[in-house]
Amino acid sequence: MSEKVILVVGYDGAELLDIACVTSSLDIANRIGANPPYRTVLATPGGHSITCDSGLRLHAQAALERFNAPLDTLLVSGGLGHAEAASGQLLVAHVRRLSTLARRVASVCTGATVLAEAGLLENRRATTHWMYAEQLARSYPAVRVDPDPIYIRDGDLATSGGVTSALDLTLSFIEEDHGMALARGVALGTVAYLQRPGAQAQLSMFLTRCSSDDLVVRRTSNHIVSHLGDDLSTATLARIAGVSERHLSRLFLTYVHETPAQYVRRARTEAAAYLLTSTALPVAAVARRSGFGTTESLRQAFLAHYSVPPSRYRLEHQPSDTR
Repeated sequence: MSEKVILVVGYDGAELLDIACVTSSLDIANRIGANPPYRTVLATPGGHSITCDSGLRLHAQAALERFNAPLDTLLVSGGLGHAEAASGQLLVAHVRRLSTLARRVASVCTGATVLAEAGLLENRRATTHWMYAEQLARSYPAVRVDPDPIYIRDGDLATSGGVTSALDLTLSFIEEDHGMALARGVALGTVAYLQRPGAQAQLSMFLTRCSSDDLVVRRTSNHIVSHLGDDLSTATLARIAGVSERHLSRLFLTYVHETPAQYVRRARTEAAAYLLTSTALPVAAVARRSGFGTTESLRQAFLAHYSVPPSRYRLEHQPSDTR
């Protein structure tokens, strides 16, 4: 093929970022030397314009049912309209048809629902936006749903988590197609982190804040992730929150399903995992920055949380060009 055709499947209620993260990254790849270049095509039912979640309208470049050109990658976008899209028999049938013409098949976010409805995820490991993972697993029991990773590559099939994980997945495609140097150039062009490991959790406490409905839990969890090196004993946290230790523990178990101590340990472990994969700091320095008193404490936490020691975790998750 003189070019790599990437067919992006859109529909009413698709998430604009799910589409743009892919198309913009591939456009940057072309501008800095992708050879063969990418040609992205937005295909929709009937070739009609679609209204995205945000209310913006996108003009299609092809009708899904009439597309028969040579195809490198079939990618289904996600969005709030994913369930309705998956209920459309013609859309699903043509996704299934086009999957047989593509070298690889992928979905972004809740686009996994369409792939599952088309039978393309049966007995395959897949992910989706963490908020919809339980629903996907319940609706399609033959799919091995893992809600944690940013993206999962299972042979010629790839699925990604929520929204901007589309960028991470696309960078992995660019690296596969053209090498790490070009992927790094695209990451620089998008001011993106190259590269978050696909196995990194979508819902990391180090990168997000607790969204609990309980104000005490939310404030305490935000204090924890912002002060990992401080004294975070339950007694200290209870004093900061202005409640008893017993009441704080009861609130955390109710809203987070962990004790305060367990939450602190997990937050520190995820922070250490981020530092191990994004910096060259020695393990001892990582332990100090993430709030562990000793490297042995860090090691025990990693064995419990990731089943590997910190040094092994770093080796397995560092960018491929540095291995």
